[in-house]
Amino acid sequence: MRSKKIKVSIILPNYNSSDFIAKTIQSVIRQSFKNWELLIVDDCSNEKTKEILRKYEKIKRIKVYWLKKNRGTAFCRNFALKKIKSDFVAFIDSDDLWKKNKLKKQINFMIKNNYNFTYTYYKTFGQKTSLIRSPEKLNFLEFIKNTSIATSSMMLRRKIVKGIKFTNTLICEDYYFKCSALQKIKTAHCLKSFETLYRLRKNSMQSNYFKNLYWIWKINKNYNNFNFLKNFNSILNISLSSFKRYGFK
Repeated sequence: MRSKKIKVSIILPNYNSSDFIAKTIQSVIRQSFKNWELLIVDDCSNEKTKEILRKYEKIKRIKVYWLKKNRGTAFCRNFALKKIKSDFVAFIDSDDLWKKNKLKKQINFMIKNNYNFTYTYYKTFGQKTSLIRSPEKLNFLEFIKNTSIATSSMMLRRKIVKGIKFTNTLICEDYYFKCSALQKIKTAHCLKSFETLYRLRKNSMQSNYFKNLYWIWKINKNYNNFNFLKNFNSILNISLSSFKRYGFK
């Protein structure tokens, strides 16, 4: 399969992100790999945000879906997953950014090695700046102890995401999606290059440390069906690995 024949569907959930969304979309438009489609699911945003999106809706490769009421990030991503027809699917959040060769490098990396699920190194910016070197590879048992796969950095083959959903939880809706994908394909691999810029904000999921761990505990219990000991071990190790990456906030 030649990379020039490959198409990537990019899923972008959006809600009231007028301060960031234009730069995020521009980082997609500027990609050196051009055979992509961007699916933006607007979660009933304010008029200021909608006004920005309408300008980009005129671009042929960008499709905006307008939800009539707020449904949450998981609903937006699951909605878009039903629409994709490309060989690969990538995700980007409405305040994150990509380096211009992100798609090109990652697709070539996946094709060359016949990988089904990959992620990249990433750099945090905003509230805190860090260079995050994720593990070279992660399986399910490793991931539940070290969750260092940034959603905006990951790419999967479409056949892998079939039947997998994001959980309708307040936060951490992407955690179980990654767990499910890893249980399906065994191992995800890291492109060891800083291709993703991950914004940390005061009210972001990652910055709310204890709330984050609470929801992972609930997801482990209700979706992964972990007993108390296995759940405790998961949370303890996630706490330690998160501390190493970001420090205590």
